[in-house]
Amino acid sequence: MNGSGLALMPVARVADLEAESKKRAMEQNAQPVIQGLAAHVKTRWDTARLAKRELEERMLKGLRQRNGEYDPEKLAEIQKQGGSDIYIQLTSVKCRAATSWLRDTLLGTGSDRPWSLEATPIPELPPDVINQLQAKMAAKLMPLYAEGQSVPPEMLEEAAKAMKDQAMREMKEEADRRIDRMETKMEDQMVEGNFLAAFDEFLDDIVTFPYGVIKGPVKRRRKSMKYVDGKLTTVDVIRNEWERVDPFMIYWAPWSWKLGDGYIIERHRMTRENLESLIGVEGYSEDAIRTVLDDFKLGNLKEWLWTDSAKATAEGKNLTYALHTDDLVDALQLWDTVQGQMLIDWGMKPEEIPDPQLSYPCEIWLIGNVIIRAVLNYDPLGRKPYYLTSYENLPGSVDGKGVTDLCRDSQTMVNSSARALANNMGISSGPQVGVNISRIPAGEEITEMYPWKVWQFQSSEYNDSAPPLSFFQPGSNAQELMSVFEKFTQRADEDTMIPRYMTGEHVAGAGRTSSGLSMLISNAGKGIKQVISNIDQNILIPIVERLYQDNLRYSNDPDFIGDLKVVAKGAQSLVIKESEAIRRNEFLQLVLNSPIASQIVGMNGTAELLRDAARNLSGNVDRIVPDRPTVDIIQQQQETIAQLQQQIATFMGAAQEAMQGGGMPGQKAPKNMLPDGSQVGGRESNMVSPRPNGV
Repeated sequence: MNGSGLALMPVARVADLEAESKKRAMEQNAQPVIQGLAAHVKTRWDTARLAKRELEERMLKGLRQRNGEYDPEKLAEIQKQGGSDIYIQLTSVKCRAATSWLRDTLLGTGSDRPWSLEATPIPELPPDVINQLQAKMAAKLMPLYAEGQSVPPEMLEEAAKAMKDQAMREMKEEADRRIDRMETKMEDQMVEGNFLAAFDEFLDDIVTFPYGVIKGPVKRRRKSMKYVDGKLTTVDVIRNEWERVDPFMIYWAPWSWKLGDGYIIERHRMTRENLESLIGVEGYSEDAIRTVLDDFKLGNLKEWLWTDSAKATAEGKNLTYALHTDDLVDALQLWDTVQGQMLIDWGMKPEEIPDPQLSYPCEIWLIGNVIIRAVLNYDPLGRKPYYLTSYENLPGSVDGKGVTDLCRDSQTMVNSSARALANNMGISSGPQVGVNISRIPAGEEITEMYPWKVWQFQSSEYNDSAPPLSFFQPGSNAQELMSVFEKFTQRADEDTMIPRYMTGEHVAGAGRTSSGLSMLISNAGKGIKQVISNIDQNILIPIVERLYQDNLRYSNDPDFIGDLKVVAKGAQSLVIKESEAIRRNEFLQLVLNSPIASQIVGMNGTAELLRDAARNLSGNVDRIVPDRPTVDIIQQQQETIAQLQQQIATFMGAAQEAMQGGGMPGQKAPKNMLPDGSQVGGRESNMVSPRPNGV
């Protein structure tokens, strides 16, 4: 109590709070479970890091090769020998051509997805939809029993078959409508989750390195601006995200034959802000993170590797500022499968491990010697969120070959012939001079030659009769070297299956005509088709499947049904995209120009064809071609108008007939009415009908 009678509340200092947090973290990390996890991560890391050494050297060669740089050892040999150190950017051209080709095929103009969803032959719809279809079938059967008479079995069988066929068609149509909505929603999730940017960077990786990797979907908390109660407010949202993984930052079990068979380690370079954003996130230890933040400036939280400096040099970075900084720490993220008994020995509760003999997938984060996260893998199938493929896959191996690997020999020969050509052209560009030193007076400048120069000579003391100067012309090997250069440039086309005309270069022979060039491009597409198939099978299909399953687990959207398959359209689009568009336009013209075909297809079918054609335009399809419900309304209105017109025509015909008969529609004409409307013997007629003689 103070003098005023108010109670004083003790306030802890920030330093005391930090010390208390660090003490708790040290006690936690001193536990056997944490020590065992840290040792396990270190063991896995050392094994994977050493096993990747040879692959990393090949990756650095590929990076320098695409950048147009010699390896340090090769450059030292060239400089020691002297002469030109020219480097022909052949690999860079091939890599850019391959990347552009893949982007154009898989991403196009952005209007087409490189994937789609398809229902199985008999789709499984939600129970409410099935109940509605059953109710429709029951309503159609009721009239057969309404009269209370016995219905022949043959009639019931035929009616049941017809209704079953109609129900199957309605189920397929309902599944297609739901699939369209699902595709739109999933595409929106992938756009918001940075998938397109990650995929674009991934395409650069697979042509440069022996493999490329995409990670996701990973749930992250992000700040977003949204309207809440009519006001723009900052809110925290959790969304699925994808990212490109640096090929130098991922490691796997040496015995793996494909990524995911064994353990995976991703090395992260994290800033203070990255670590601070993990505080409060479920699964991360706040005390452990604060301990790492407290030791951030000590510089002992980095896993220095020989590739760091070599990679920074190849990327043109300043080593002093890129590596020797206190703003980054290294974190090791291990995805592994651990035996249940080992987890129990490390301190996990036995009720969390149903069977100690089985293995359980887990995720562990290590910074220095501090474990900041240790949880079981959240995926129900124990899958790791990494997807890897190569430009050219090698069976039984995780890594494959990139464009740089495929044309390395051709690049070496092209560089060698280019250096020899440059050196030979320099030597043979003019005559060379032989100088007899004994005939040249002292002080004469023999390295300067210019027109009208006066040379001084003296008699030889040894009675040497040789001329004081002799000129000779070195031979030029330019033509031979150019033929070697051209030969291996063409060889690079065959090695990579990326011909020069794909980059717009003029090609002779069949490529001089548009049809011939189209045929050459079609043949070249057979090579890139295998690359796209690798991307479809190893990247797009598993990523979309996992996102779809994630929505089934966590989304309450009733459109999601559990009986679909993912179709990757990359390889198909390369072969049939253009021909399919031509056939579609031809069929559309047939429908529009043929009354019989238009009547058979109907307004809804014609609208579908127009909608497909309009999707290739840069505009809103719904504003160009109305959707099916709107078309149905238009069709009903036209039918109603046609019925009214028919009724009016019938009425007018009857009226005209009645007028000709002298009465109104529905009224019989008088018996004495003449065709012209006059009556025989009536007041309106003054004429007497002539009678034949004798009557």
